[in-house]
Amino acid sequence: MLRKLLAAIAAVVVLCSAAGVAYASHGHDDSGLDRVRDVTERFHSLSVAQQAGYGLLVDAQGIACIDMPEMGAMGVHYVNGALVGDGAIEAETPEAVVYEPDGRGHMHLVALEYVVLQSAWDANHDSPPSLFGQEFNVTAAGNRYGLPAFYSLHAWLFKHNPAGTFAMWNPKVTCTPDDARHGGHGGHGGHH
Repeated sequence: MLRKLLAAIAAVVVLCSAAGVAYASHGHDDSGLDRVRDVTERFHSLSVAQQAGYGLLVDAQGIACIDMPEMGAMGVHYVNGALVGDGAIEAETPEAVVYEPDGRGHMHLVALEYVVLQSAWDANHDSPPSLFGQEFNVTAAGNRYGLPAFYSLHAWLFKHNPAGTFAMWNPKVTCTPDDARHGGHGGHGGHH
């Protein structure tokens, strides 16, 4: 009897060990976030993002660094308009890269944002877009950017967000009044 019990325990230990090795070799990121982080890490350099077609976005009031008192901020958005207008979502090609100004004139990559115009998406799909297992948020027409309704999803891959990896606002990101107007480096920019 004891021998059968020990054999059963040994079999469970072997199976659990094999499963642990399989899990470790498969990796912990089934969503693809690690791959996206690796591919987009080059955008830590703002000049690289600009050379790739990303330009500073400001809202209708000329605000660059977008924040929400009590919720945190998003930061300063650099957007590739051609990608926003193409009606497609590609994980490794975000429509926007988001930076936090540091008050010394430097921008630090904190997040990616995926954006698609609602009309363009809905023309070819029966449900809202989703990526990394997350459904996109919808921003109605008449928004602060003067844009038609659009879907969006933030992915905080370069700065921890205690509100969640895909939350819109990050309480650890801040904007100063000067950042809001000038994008943290004398430019003109922002988003949502």
